[in-house]
Amino acid sequence: MTGQAHFGIWLAFFGTLVLTFDAMLMRLSEMSGLQMTAWRGLCMGTVLILLWLTQSRTYRQDLRHMTTRAGVTIIACQFFNSLLFCFAIAIAPVAVVLFGLAAVPVFAAIFAWLIIGEHTPAATWVTIVLVIAGIGIAVSGKAEGAVQFDLAALAGAGLGLGVAVVLALNFVTLRARPELPIALLIGCGALISGVMSVLVIGPQAMMQGWIPPMIATGAVVLPLSFFSLSLASRYTLASNVSLLMLLETVLGPFWVWLVIGEAPTSRMLLGGMIVIVSLAGYLILTGRRGASPA
Repeated sequence: MTGQAHFGIWLAFFGTLVLTFDAMLMRLSEMSGLQMTAWRGLCMGTVLILLWLTQSRTYRQDLRHMTTRAGVTIIACQFFNSLLFCFAIAIAPVAVVLFGLAAVPVFAAIFAWLIIGEHTPAATWVTIVLVIAGIGIAVSGKAEGAVQFDLAALAGAGLGLGVAVVLALNFVTLRARPELPIALLIGCGALISGVMSVLVIGPQAMMQGWIPPMIATGAVVLPLSFFSLSLASRYTLASNVSLLMLLETVLGPFWVWLVIGEAPTSRMLLGGMIVIVSLAGYLILTGRRGASPA
């Protein structure tokens, strides 16, 4: 493995480690989906755009990227990522949402085939089936702990899969187009989601709930983690970045259980284990092929 690939993997690990605190901070805020989207989007967008303003030396060229197909794709991915994830966390158990999110590597492999032209082996489709089965186990049956299965949990799993789709598309697009200004595009997507949410709920609703956790995740956790993960996709395969993101499916619910007391059920643990083992096996098998220069 090259030095650049090592750097990309460690950068993705750092970004994921920071991101694991996001779900816990969101739950502490006790806000609705649109309230969380507003705070996260405004804070994250402001921080990343300020970062772009202070670091970029090619302002005009960067702004032109915003109107290209790839630029619009990144902005849209961040917009829907913010919206879908906040709604999922607001209505469903964190463990269910994050297990749905664990499908990112599979979608990344599919998009890499569609966008970059990489061949998708039969193992990909087998992994998709196993991932869906694992998520089905995680959200099915009678609850044995503090988390109850209901339609909200099923909706949370579906929204988690939606987040997995847009995250995978984000990573593959950035890997295919390394010239894109990461901070500007992701910052604009986040800012648009925040502004739209404020327009829907009104400024007064922004004051409801506990605000400090939202400022912490919006101004620190999200900019640091998503910038690191997106930058990592330029140095290593998108599937490697996605694999390291699976750390969130383990530590995310752990922080929520440790701080809030929302314990995952045995079915969630079993389903999550199936998801993680299936994806890890898939990435190990395909990693040897992906490690060679494209």
